[in-house]
Amino acid sequence: MSIFLAFRNIAQSINAVIGDNASRCVALRLADADSERRLSPVVLLVVVFVVFWQLPSRAQSDGAPKLDHQTSAGKPLDYLSTTSAEIGNPNESQPSTSASPPTAAPQADTTKTSPENTFNVFGFVMLDSGYNFEQIDPNWFDVMRPTKLPSHADEFAPSGTDFFGVRQTRFGVKTTNKTTLGELKTFFDFDMFGVGVDAGQTTIRLRHAYGELGQFGAGQTESPFMDLDVFPNILDYWGPNGMVFFRNVQFRWMPIRGNNSLTFGVERPGASADGGVYADRVELQGIKPKFDVPDFSAQARFTRKWGYVQLAGIFRKISWVDLNKTPTFDLSGTAYGWGVSVSSNLKLGQKTTGKFQVIYGDGVENYMNDAPIDIGVQNNFSNPKTPIKGVALPLLGVVAYFDHNWSKRFTSSAGYSLVNISNSNAQLPSDFHQGHYASANILFNPIPKVMVGGEFQFGRRVNFSDGFNVNDYKLQISFKYDFGKVFAY
Repeated sequence: MSIFLAFRNIAQSINAVIGDNASRCVALRLADADSERRLSPVVLLVVVFVVFWQLPSRAQSDGAPKLDHQTSAGKPLDYLSTTSAEIGNPNESQPSTSASPPTAAPQADTTKTSPENTFNVFGFVMLDSGYNFEQIDPNWFDVMRPTKLPSHADEFAPSGTDFFGVRQTRFGVKTTNKTTLGELKTFFDFDMFGVGVDAGQTTIRLRHAYGELGQFGAGQTESPFMDLDVFPNILDYWGPNGMVFFRNVQFRWMPIRGNNSLTFGVERPGASADGGVYADRVELQGIKPKFDVPDFSAQARFTRKWGYVQLAGIFRKISWVDLNKTPTFDLSGTAYGWGVSVSSNLKLGQKTTGKFQVIYGDGVENYMNDAPIDIGVQNNFSNPKTPIKGVALPLLGVVAYFDHNWSKRFTSSAGYSLVNISNSNAQLPSDFHQGHYASANILFNPIPKVMVGGEFQFGRRVNFSDGFNVNDYKLQISFKYDFGKVFAY
């Protein structure tokens, strides 16, 4: 009889889960004394099957959250698991009225399971359009670079040109994989902004090709000498000329990570130079660069509630060889470059962030966002064997920008930047000496992942010693459409 009383209690529990009608049929069937004694194994199996089928089915349909694939893709660790609190216990809403204690419902596993790996596809389509009120190098028609402004009157005439382009459009992939040696991360992306031999073209330009495992990383990414967080929320692709901005091929070690971090880098060397007033002399035609030591960089960041401060430095060796040297004439030489940078983001209230950087050094122009050559020519007439020599040009860079959120849909950014070069005495009078950059904008996000904005930009170039200087003004209007998807597996 105790067995049949147990099934009677089960029937009452069913009444709380699958409705009065179904459970009443089972209870009446078990209440019949004759039937109790002749209850077949098939009936017992049916009752057990109904109980264990209906309980989890109802719990999942009523208590478990319904996953939105778009939302869960963005938050794989939060939305790809459900806990017992989310599912709930169906017996709590309708407690059993039986005198016997109810059968305990199976407890859900409260351990959240996270995906082992992620694959993130991202990017955006962006149209830039606008008007250049003055002149600029036509290969750089859609950016404001003071080094690309005219070095003499009407070098890039005529003044006043409009432009359209999609060169900021970007596509990339990020991955994470859990391994026995730590988390493996990779980052690959490109845009369509042609530079170098492709300057002015809409063509693929590699931005990142970088991998990271634990404390070590290798590939092409931002130099440790650089602080990407200084870059303001602007439309101009190139941005402030006075900030360190260089993605370089490197190996890095990150012994401290998190809010406070420490990074060391060994980077691919490289530099630029020209012959100044002696550029057309035959004696300089045999000069070739030589890079036999990598660049060494380091970065330390200290984060607090008010923002952060970052200190960075770099040291580099730049050599050149005179292939036509003789025992009495040799223009070979070596210069050592170095630089120190201090940068910060400061929280100026709830809606404004100040972005600042000051950088000073010799021969680090290659690491700047917009600066000329690293090595200049200097007269050395007191030495007949080496009457001219190359020297690392001193540089000062400054950035001061303010990003402000007017509301959830409207933002603005405004600021100023400067690059100043201490020229050598044998450079051309028309060589670049000083550049000024400023901009202000207002951006509107009508819906998430869509942006439209307008920006005014100012650039100024000052030559070394011929007295020439020039200003440029630009109005830019841009449209940006983001896309992305995270796959967790």
